[in-house]
Amino acid sequence: MTSLASTPVLFQRRVLNALFQALCGICAVIAIAVLGYVLWFLFRQGITYFKPSFFTRLPDNVNPALGGIKHSILGSVSILGIALGISIPIGILSGIYQAEANGKLCQIVRFLTDVLNGIPSIVIGLFIYAIWILPYAQKHPGQGYSGIAGGAALGIMMIPLVMRTTDEMLHLVPQSLWDASLALGTPRWRTMLFVVLPSARNGIVTGIMLALARVAGETAPLLFTVLGNEFLGPITGPVDALPLRLYKYATSSDPVQNAMAWSTALTLILIVLILSILARFLTRAGKRS
Repeated sequence: MTSLASTPVLFQRRVLNALFQALCGICAVIAIAVLGYVLWFLFRQGITYFKPSFFTRLPDNVNPALGGIKHSILGSVSILGIALGISIPIGILSGIYQAEANGKLCQIVRFLTDVLNGIPSIVIGLFIYAIWILPYAQKHPGQGYSGIAGGAALGIMMIPLVMRTTDEMLHLVPQSLWDASLALGTPRWRTMLFVVLPSARNGIVTGIMLALARVAGETAPLLFTVLGNEFLGPITGPVDALPLRLYKYATSSDPVQNAMAWSTALTLILIVLILSILARFLTRAGKRS
């Protein structure tokens, strides 16, 4: 039985517990309210030009209201595809190394991964500009900007996220799976490839989707690498992207383009939301399995 002396202490703990639960609930409601207000505001401002023709037409310099962002969507898809092609193999293989290796070198790699994850995106864009765009432009004046360079910049930003996600997911795989596979005489590399990686697949894919959602709206690195384009162009040359189109429309002196900037922003945030929801769905699927 609880003594009378401890009754005030228990009452104080219950009060503090209820207080902090209420505080956490209020903070959660505030966060959801902010997100809801942002989405509602973007929808209200961007619904004007949010129609099918807006996604199937190129910009119209004569009558901006008749233009669209088709080239920006295709450019963003191409750039993000290149970023995925760079970040997935490097990130997963590096994550496997971090999960398997031991010693000071592994600790240094993990520390440098965290440092790379914290570098501002504009610095990465400037880095690609210095080692890629400028040297190429010196040999071929007027050239150098390309969607490939933009994809490389975004890919570098995604690598540390994919690495850390892979590392964490591999550590969550039960040791019994390792032991069972190795006990059957399976080499360690085959165990990793055919047993451990499939078990951590959902978590790794979720990390990739979250990394993709993060870099999808980055503008600063693209300003230094892809330049932008008013027309459809090859990925080896200047291309447009949704963040660049949003920046251009938002800073334009034309009120029509200012209004179209909100529709572009709505498109971009919907893409990010879809990627985030997909990542959440994959996470739940992984837990069920």
